[in-house]
Amino acid sequence: MAIEKWLAVTSLGLFAMFAGEMISIYNFMTDVPDAIEFAIKFDADPKIFQFISIGVAPAGILAAVPFIMSRRYGSKPIGGLIVAGGIVMLLGMLVCYSLIDKIDDSYLTDVVKYVPILFMILSIPVIAVGAFLTKEKKRRPKKEFF
Repeated sequence: MAIEKWLAVTSLGLFAMFAGEMISIYNFMTDVPDAIEFAIKFDADPKIFQFISIGVAPAGILAAVPFIMSRRYGSKPIGGLIVAGGIVMLLGMLVCYSLIDKIDDSYLTDVVKYVPILFMILSIPVIAVGAFLTKEKKRRPKKEFF
């Protein structure tokens, strides 16, 4: 496999990791155990920022690099992997957004409310970039007549 395929696979893995991390923290906030609630004050904002910097930021970069490397000739496998990463992120953020209603009001902040919406919107360009790569055709080399 070429390096751009491995980068696209890594990007897909990081998108899945980010979606899993976000679903786990939103699921935790829906049912915080009483022992933790009284012992420590839980704040989700730093964890969400940590998950963004560890998961989705490198995933976006790792999706952009194979796109730049293969945009001239196109590639169905690379485009498919990038589309799959965008879909995984979209579905993960939809699950997180559906859990917002179940979260206690003491844990709801602007970050908790708006991060799933932001990344649902950002998953659309990722899907579009991957779809562009699947549609791009290889260019013929120019013929030299002389």
